[in-house]
Amino acid sequence: MRTPLVAMLMLAAVVTAPGAEAQRVGTAAPEIESPTLGGKPFKLSGLKGRPVVMTFWGTWCPPCRDEFPELADAYNKYHADGLEVVAVNQRDQELSDTAVQKFVDEFSAPFTIVLDPKGRSRRAYRLVGLPTTVFIDTAGVITKVFSGPITREQLGVGLTTLGITR
Repeated sequence: MRTPLVAMLMLAAVVTAPGAEAQRVGTAAPEIESPTLGGKPFKLSGLKGRPVVMTFWGTWCPPCRDEFPELADAYNKYHADGLEVVAVNQRDQELSDTAVQKFVDEFSAPFTIVLDPKGRSRRAYRLVGLPTTVFIDTAGVITKVFSGPITREQLGVGLTTLGITR
C-alpha cells in the first residue's frame, strides 16, 4: 500500500537523467506480456505492423490524469488509420484493480489498458518516473520517448515520428 507521501516522492521522480530517452530511441521495444484490465492476455509484439503510442502510468499520478484525454483523442482520431494506444499501469504501485478500473472508467478510455503487476515493464523500459510515453513504429522500433507529462505538441511530434500527421 502506498502512502500519499510515497506517491508524491514517486511523482517527484518524473525528472529523468539527461540522455535517458536517447539511449532507447532506435532500439527494439522490449516485449510486454501482461494481462489487460479485463483479464485478457496482451503481448506488445502482437501489435507489430501498427504504430503504437504506449504510456506508463499510475492512478496516483496527477500528470497521468492530464494525459488520458489527449491519448483518448489521438486514439479516436487515428485508430481507423492503424494507431494503437496502450496504457501500461504499474499495478505493483496501486492499491487495487478497482482503483485502476475507476480511473479508466472516469476517462472512458477507449484504448487497451495493460496491468503490470510486478513492475517488469518499468525495468525493461528503464523508466525513471511516471508518466512516460513511448512511440513505437510499425517495425517495433522506439522512435521517441517523453518522460514526464506529455503536452499536446509533444504528442504531435511523437505521432509524426510514426508517420501520423495531425
